[in-house]
Amino acid sequence: MDRSARRLERREEASESPAKARLPFDDRDPKLFINRELSWLEFDSRVLEEAEDRNNPLFERLKFYGIVSSNLDEFFMVRVAGLKQQLASGVADTRADGLLPHEQLSAIGQRTHRMMAAHDKVWAEIATELRGQRTQILSPLEFTAEQLAAGKAHFETQVFPALTPLAVDPGHPFPHLRNKSLNIAVMLEQQNGRKRKEPRSRPSLAVVQVPSVLRRLVRLPSSSEQHAFVLLEALIEAHVGALFPGYQVKHTAAFRVTRNWDLAVDEEDSEDLLSTIQDELRKRDRGAAVRLEIAADAPPAVERELTQALHLEEPDVYRLSGPLQPGDLMALTEADQRAELRREAFVPAMPRQLQDASVFAAVEREDLLLSHPFESFDPVVRFIDEAADDPNVLAIKQTLYRTSGDSPFVRALSRAAENGKQVTAIVEIKARFDEANNIAWARRLEENGVHVVYGLIGLKTHCKVALVVRRVGGEIRRYVHLGTGNYNPQTARQYTDMSLFTVRTEFADDVSALFNMLTGYSEAPKWAKLAAAPIDLHERILELIQRETDRARRGEPARIAAKLNALVDDEVIRALYAANAAGVPIDLMVRGICCLRPGVPGVSDKIRVTSVVDRFLEHSRVLAFGVGERADIFLSSADWMPRNFQRRVEVMFPIESPAIKARLMTEVFGTAFRDNVKARELQTDGTYRRVVGTEPLIHSQVMLLEAAKHASELGKTPVIRHGSAPT
Repeated sequence: MDRSARRLERREEASESPAKARLPFDDRDPKLFINRELSWLEFDSRVLEEAEDRNNPLFERLKFYGIVSSNLDEFFMVRVAGLKQQLASGVADTRADGLLPHEQLSAIGQRTHRMMAAHDKVWAEIATELRGQRTQILSPLEFTAEQLAAGKAHFETQVFPALTPLAVDPGHPFPHLRNKSLNIAVMLEQQNGRKRKEPRSRPSLAVVQVPSVLRRLVRLPSSSEQHAFVLLEALIEAHVGALFPGYQVKHTAAFRVTRNWDLAVDEEDSEDLLSTIQDELRKRDRGAAVRLEIAADAPPAVERELTQALHLEEPDVYRLSGPLQPGDLMALTEADQRAELRREAFVPAMPRQLQDASVFAAVEREDLLLSHPFESFDPVVRFIDEAADDPNVLAIKQTLYRTSGDSPFVRALSRAAENGKQVTAIVEIKARFDEANNIAWARRLEENGVHVVYGLIGLKTHCKVALVVRRVGGEIRRYVHLGTGNYNPQTARQYTDMSLFTVRTEFADDVSALFNMLTGYSEAPKWAKLAAAPIDLHERILELIQRETDRARRGEPARIAAKLNALVDDEVIRALYAANAAGVPIDLMVRGICCLRPGVPGVSDKIRVTSVVDRFLEHSRVLAFGVGERADIFLSSADWMPRNFQRRVEVMFPIESPAIKARLMTEVFGTAFRDNVKARELQTDGTYRRVVGTEPLIHSQVMLLEAAKHASELGKTPVIRHGSAPT
């Protein structure tokens, strides 16, 4: 019997258990579940609140304003595109919330249109504040005579040569525009010249693509105290007539198209997965359009022409008064270095154990936990760097899901192979939106002698694991790194994540078995410490929830707490509802999607769900089951989603060091869970309400930064003064 069949059998047995039958409610009632897509939009709305928040520095607000749009890009390219595909193919599949694809698309459209109206309002506020800080993005209508001359000169010398006018008529079909590219629609009317008695024809449509290779913000002359810019597309619109001699420009409108960007790869029928994915990447820009963003003042005729050409409907059109693709506006921060306009810079702390010791020596003394970005990611880089050059190291194995542009891990692994070590890299070339980058890394590693494996067919290798095999005296010792985040030094300064280093034999045995399973023919092992998807992680989570449920039914102390990025899996949600009915207090900190509906009497009234959106993206997955010393604490690479349990290789691992357990109880289940500055609480109706701060104010990310800095200076373990673990 294969794994999927065994999982199905166990789930059927669980659904018939007496515990299920005793529930005083129907746990399959769609009203008990929040729609996944609408929950995601609520997350983006919380990001937008940070752009609205005047307590944030101006450039921080600008950053969040751009993040909202980039988040929506991915949402439309993947989630909305998928729903449209379901609708087109007649699929009427429903999730636990019961909404059909067309119902979801309708609700998504309504919610997103409301959000973008608020987004435009935020831009108006930010633009006003920018002007107050002597930074202006001008319309050509606002130019001074000097700026008019400078803009014209820049257009003629730097922009005009790179433009290509694209007519749209029976002889020129509508061009296939690249995903997320900026374009200008131009309505033209022919000037008859000598044939003035002939009737004028209806306006013609043309498209001009805004070159992505040119800077979006064009600097204009201004006084020494001022920073003046014009958007590249606005400058092109002002001079676009030069591209169409003999025609009069009637209307112009900037627009942007979002396309289906997901890959469709049949791994079973692919003889060369690398080549197959490369072929699919080349086809990506041919995906169907799913959204049209257009300037708010665009004439209805332009919108009609574009929607017809792109095969879109009216609800797919988003008219925006703010700049399209606003993430580009972060370039404004390069021109103005004033500290008061941005967050205070920080330097991640170096833990005391690693300040004057090699990573190997420090880990041999004790398990080490790093909390990023509050503590430096450099020891993780050093771990592989030291291994590459250490003559006693025999082998290095590492998974790479996403890494940075100039990855120190790729350099170190390549150097290790050149130094004669056995080096294996599990490179996930199906990591969404990083496929091309990872293919390039895979080829570079192979060229340098690294043994590269692309993981298991049908699964993404999402776990973050590294293993170093080293000779110490006459013994072989294995050093393990397990993380909740990617091997990426750049995002390690932007995301909150955890790293664990250990030399515990049982951990090393499990990690060795995991790599053997990923690289060769190997049955799933019986783990000593790990739980791994898609083998047993789902079942292990359900068992731990059931254990707390049984404890509560026996009148024993019980508790469940989890910090996650997403909670979607309906079986886990039903298990949490059953635990709630048994009296288990449940605290969940879910940054993004949460399909569990809290606050329903008798169903989820003991479940509290909060979300923190702050300077750093909350990304670590930390779990606790039990109370006090009986609590089991785990870190994991996986969120509680079907894809993580069924379609990815993920790892959950326990924390066994009493000191580290105590630290996590304080920092995570104490401080982070008690945040009353940046936390929002999920309401029963699926909306979020900001937690009202009372004394003492607990701004968790600020407190963790201060604690790590203080500990580094004193050479001690971080201590949080106002955060303690709730009992």
